[in-house]
Amino acid sequence: MTKTVIAKGRKRTESTVTLRPPNNPSSILGCWVINHTHQAKKVGKTIEVTGKFDVNVWYSHHDHSKTSVFSETVPYKDRIRLHYRDEPVSGQEEIIVNVAQHPNCTEALISEDGEKFLIKVERELIAEVIGETKVAITIHPHQFEEEWAISDESSSQDNHDHKPNFKAEENRQDDRGKDSRPF
Repeated sequence: MTKTVIAKGRKRTESTVTLRPPNNPSSILGCWVINHTHQAKKVGKTIEVTGKFDVNVWYSHHDHSKTSVFSETVPYKDRIRLHYRDEPVSGQEEIIVNVAQHPNCTEALISEDGEKFLIKVERELIAEVIGETKVAITIHPHQFEEEWAISDESSSQDNHDHKPNFKAEENRQDDRGKDSRPF
């Protein structure tokens, strides 16, 4: 028995977040997503990831005469479907969720009614389940060596008798550490 990755899953999500700032926006000057946190648990043959991130929108309002930054925390819940290589044996699996792409703003628009922000956010998560599994080891009764394709090497020197040129090697060793450039 050994511990190994027995299941994996990956999920890329693109969603639109609707935010309502206190002032009707005239234009969006910038948008960024920060402070991403998440937790994961196994639910059946899926991993349920519960997380949150902050969306910050820098915008102008009052006919472009003032600017403000509006910030809101956005929660999410993703279910990542697992693909099993081996079924769990012990029931004591470890769950690891890595972030391949932190939540990121790909597009920020003002709604048609002019009162809200429509923020498109993408993220990608990778889940692994580590558990105990059985390992099969093959024993060969005779000497066994994996076959490798080995090609002949040739030197850059034009040496037709294929004997190493030790004299050239000695000269190179004597010149080590010497600067041959003129001052």
